[in-house]
Amino acid sequence: MITFLFSLFIVFAIVNIAYYIGYLNFTSIPNTVTNNSDLPISVIICAKNEAENLKQFIPSILDQNYSNFEVVLINDASFDETLEVMESFLYDPRVKLVNVENNEAFWGKKKYALTLGIKKASNPYLLFTDADCAPESKFWIQKMASGFAQEKSIILGYGGYFKNKSSFLNKMIRFETLLTAVQYFSYANWGIPYMGVGRNLAYTSSEFYNQNGYATHLHLKSGDDDLFVNQAATKENTSICLDKDAITRSCPKTSYKSWITQKRRHISTAKYYKKKHKALLGLFYFSQFAFWILAIFLLSFLIHWQLVLGILVIRLILQLVVIWKSAKKLDELDLVWLTPILEIFLICIQFGIFSLNLFSKPTNWK
Repeated sequence: MITFLFSLFIVFAIVNIAYYIGYLNFTSIPNTVTNNSDLPISVIICAKNEAENLKQFIPSILDQNYSNFEVVLINDASFDETLEVMESFLYDPRVKLVNVENNEAFWGKKKYALTLGIKKASNPYLLFTDADCAPESKFWIQKMASGFAQEKSIILGYGGYFKNKSSFLNKMIRFETLLTAVQYFSYANWGIPYMGVGRNLAYTSSEFYNQNGYATHLHLKSGDDDLFVNQAATKENTSICLDKDAITRSCPKTSYKSWITQKRRHISTAKYYKKKHKALLGLFYFSQFAFWILAIFLLSFLIHWQLVLGILVIRLILQLVVIWKSAKKLDELDLVWLTPILEIFLICIQFGIFSLNLFSKPTNWK
C-alpha cells in the first residue's frame, strides 16, 4: 500500500510539474502590442444595481485616449438609481443607453440584456467590461483594439482586482484570478483557447452573430463570457493582450460568503466546456489536490521523506518562477511569496465549492 501511494505521488508530481512547464511558455510572451489601431469600438457595460460604481468608473471609460469609440450602457432591470446615473452621462454623444425592463420570460437573464446592448451598438468591434471596473490607463481601448488590427475576432484581456494589502481574502481572490489567467492565457497560447473574463474581453459583432449569440447556453445564468469564448474561440481567431495598459481592475468581494457564492456561479458553467478543456482543467486541479494530500501524508509518516521533500521543493520552485513571471506581467507581485499558502487554501475552497454545487444550484448573477 505504501509503495502504491508513493508511486501515485510520483505520477501526480510529474503531471503537475508538466503543467507548470507548459505555463512557462506563456510567461515568455512579450507584453508589447501594436498601437496603430483606429478601428470603431463599442464599449459595452451591462449593470444591475450598480449606481455608485457607475458614478465612479464610467468617467475613466469616457476619458480613454482613443478617437473612435462609443459606450453602450445597459440597465438590466435595476431597482436602485442605476438608470438615472446612466442618463446623467447622456450629455456625451458617445454614450448610448439600453433600458431593459422586467420581462417574465427573461427575468434576471444578463445574456438577454447583453444581446439587446450588442444590437444597439453601432460599431462592429465590441469591448466588454463590468460596471465596477476601471482601466489601468487611458490606453485600454487602444491596446485591446490592436488585436483586431491583427485580424483576430476574439481578444482576451486581463481583468484583475483592486488591492487591499491588509486583507487575506483580497489576496486569495487575486491569487485565484491570477492563476485562472495563467491558465486561459496559456491555453490560448497553446492554440486551444477555452475562456475569457467579461471584465476585459473583446470580440466582433460578426463573431457574435455567427455563433447565434448566446443561444446554446441562454438558459444558463452564467457564461456570457467564458462559455461564449469556449464555443467560439479557435487557434486562428483568438489573440491575447498582455500589455499592462490594457489591464482592468474591479472591486473584489469583501466577505467569504459573497465570494464563494460568486465562484459557485462561475464554476457551475465549467461542466459545459468542451470535453478536451474539461479533461485538461480537471487533470490539473486533481493533480494539485492529490500532490498535496500525498505529500503531506508521506512526509507525516517519514515515508521516503528525502525524495518526497526534494520533489516538493522542485515543484515549489518551478511554481514560484511561473507565478513570479506571470505576476510581474500582470502587476500582482505582492502575491508571489504567499503562493504555497494561497494555493492550499484555494484547493480546499474549490473542493468545497465543487461539493456544494453537487447538492444545490448557485444563485443568479446579481
